[in-house]
Amino acid sequence: MNTRQDIQDFLSQKTIAMAGASRDAKSFSAIASRELKAKGYRVLPVNPSAASIGGETCYPSLSALPEKVGGVLVLTNPSQTEKVVRDAAAQGINRVWLQQGTQSEESVAFCLQNGMQVVSGKCILMFAEPVGAFHGVHRWFARLFGQVPR
Repeated sequence: MNTRQDIQDFLSQKTIAMAGASRDAKSFSAIASRELKAKGYRVLPVNPSAASIGGETCYPSLSALPEKVGGVLVLTNPSQTEKVVRDAAAQGINRVWLQQGTQSEESVAFCLQNGMQVVSGKCILMFAEPVGAFHGVHRWFARLFGQVPR
């Protein structure tokens, strides 16, 4: 399912939505947002409970985004992930990255059944170049144990 081509295709999109963005500056979503922005990505936060995050406008849903995005990085609880991927499909967003720990069997099945490119169960920071030292070590171990898609 996870292919190197799907990973590269997702990462070639320079404007992405981040569903499940958190107001907590120490959360993974805040760290990922900062790192992705530093790597040249435009990240549009999506959270129905926040009007702004880190001084940026936050959108309540994928349908509320002001522009088309190349993909959606999903950082929600697995119980909410299927709703997010259904919303992505309804908005014509066909590239989905289900950050490790967010995927459910139903969300992955929905993506595959609807022709969406899905990366599931992988940490985006292990693949978005340039990879920092911490995630570089993780990627090295993942390669060693055959967990990096070819």
